[in-house]
Amino acid sequence: MADWRGLGEPVAQKIAEGGLQPQSLNEVGLAPVRFVPQADLPEGQAYEDFIFATAQVPTREGLHDFFNALCWMHFPQAKKRLNQLQAREIARAGVGQVRGAVRDAATVFDENALLIQPSEALWAALTEHRWMDAFVGLRSEWAHTRLWTFGHAALEKAVQPYKSITVHLWRVPGDVPHDQIDTWLAEDLTADKLSGKPFSPLPILGVPGWWSANEEPCFYQDTGVFRPRRAKMPTGKPYANPEIIPSP
Repeated sequence: MADWRGLGEPVAQKIAEGGLQPQSLNEVGLAPVRFVPQADLPEGQAYEDFIFATAQVPTREGLHDFFNALCWMHFPQAKKRLNQLQAREIARAGVGQVRGAVRDAATVFDENALLIQPSEALWAALTEHRWMDAFVGLRSEWAHTRLWTFGHAALEKAVQPYKSITVHLWRVPGDVPHDQIDTWLAEDLTADKLSGKPFSPLPILGVPGWWSANEEPCFYQDTGVFRPRRAKMPTGKPYANPEIIPSP
């Protein structure tokens, strides 16, 4: 998170001194969009459609949209790709009460994704919910497993952390260089892949080194958080496992 902190702290300081959040974010100048007050979003127009049409992001004061803006700075190509997919779905199907599989999955990714570049053994343990294997038996693997934070809602939750915070893992192949992650991700985010629901849950405070309590193996025995894998998923939900369906 050091790179996020390097960008975010100066902006946060300007806001703390009385600067408006959209203006303070625009002064960084690293995003392919401009951040504008939420009031600039016309009534009745979808948020994603407005961004696509104007290259402007309606931005409220507060951490949620602050982290969203930082993500635009860190992953400009991937964020543009997500917006293109969402706008395309809106053009095809309208806004409606139901987003549809692709738009819903794109929103889930945007809000809650964590990118991971694991070994085959670690990925298998995580996707099979073999939590003791993933976090205890393979604990040494985490020291050389790359993670990239993406979801801005997940970041907001982590400001006041609690044990059950769960993110949606998206696997990065081992041959993707760190400095090419944004380019790769923009190409990897396709409608077909998103509709295939390739997410897997990760209770984020289980990551070694991210929470002191997880140094004890019993931390992972809480089945209310580290849930066993179920055989089937509910119909029509864009998640690989029902354990990561958000609470109402």
